[in-house]
Amino acid sequence: MPPSDPGTMPHPGRSPWAVTAALPGLAASVALATLGFAVWAMAGFAPSVSPMIVALLGGLLLGNVTPVRSRLAAGSSIAMRPVLRAGIVLLGFRLTLADLGALGLSGLAAIGLVVTVTFFIIRRAGRALGVSGPLSDLIAAGTSICGASAIMGMKTVTRARDEEVAYAIACVTVFGTLSMLIFPMIMPVLEVDARAYGMWAGISIHEVAQAVGAGWAAGPVAGEAATITKLGRVLLLAPMILGMGLIGRGGGETRPGTAPPYFVMLFLVAIVVNTLVGLPDSLQSVITLASTFMLAMALGAMGVETRMASIRKEGLAPLLLGAFGWLFISSFGAVLVFLISGTG
Repeated sequence: MPPSDPGTMPHPGRSPWAVTAALPGLAASVALATLGFAVWAMAGFAPSVSPMIVALLGGLLLGNVTPVRSRLAAGSSIAMRPVLRAGIVLLGFRLTLADLGALGLSGLAAIGLVVTVTFFIIRRAGRALGVSGPLSDLIAAGTSICGASAIMGMKTVTRARDEEVAYAIACVTVFGTLSMLIFPMIMPVLEVDARAYGMWAGISIHEVAQAVGAGWAAGPVAGEAATITKLGRVLLLAPMILGMGLIGRGGGETRPGTAPPYFVMLFLVAIVVNTLVGLPDSLQSVITLASTFMLAMALGAMGVETRMASIRKEGLAPLLLGAFGWLFISSFGAVLVFLISGTG
């Protein structure tokens, strides 16, 4: 019987039985991603419903309630590695350099400052709270850059366990959803213009869909500003993963530098291609859906491999860290954006 440990599984091309062994896990990952999309469609494609989170929840049930985990391990390993990386590469086609140029130098500087300061402040706070280095890195990446996608990307250059990834995703989902609901309600109180509000949503809210939803809730001007600002943060996913991979920080300790994650290079290539070629909207939509589906597959597979008992052992400290990060990026982002816009 083939080994069930994903870390010891042979490459699918090395033996015929390895390909066969991977099929059940890959089929389960596809089914979980399809479930996520079906629930998303039934919700009217609302930004508050993420197919990736639905797939993760389905995977958690499948892996913890049924005895199938060992039979799905080989395919789950593929979904969490090459499929995940392909999905991240496709994220690059959402961006163009022209979009970023529309933010101006002050906007780009604000994005860079918010992402960098938030990332390192959360990591430092995680150390003070006694949260493990990898889990602190994941919560920091998910809060400062782009939610679940950043967490899954950061997982490739840390020693994070699947349980830590699941916990981090839960944190950014909860607090990002709160931002999406709260920001539009407090906009009238802040008395800011629509563009400044949109930039604040884009620079502060965790997931792309959450930031876009909060922006468009205040109208098209705010929606466009939120979208462009948020995508500017997504661009920083590449240097963040490259930097963490090169210095080789995992578990809170410095270790010898690792080979750079080449899928991040392809992510940057995708941005350049999209800038130079200008892909039509119809193709953009297909690529975005394909990227989301691949990431949902990866999260579904990760849910299957995650043990709920291990998540409970993490305690409340990571949740407090996520709450701290949420409050910090919201307030710090507001101060910077309102200074730049000349309001407040």
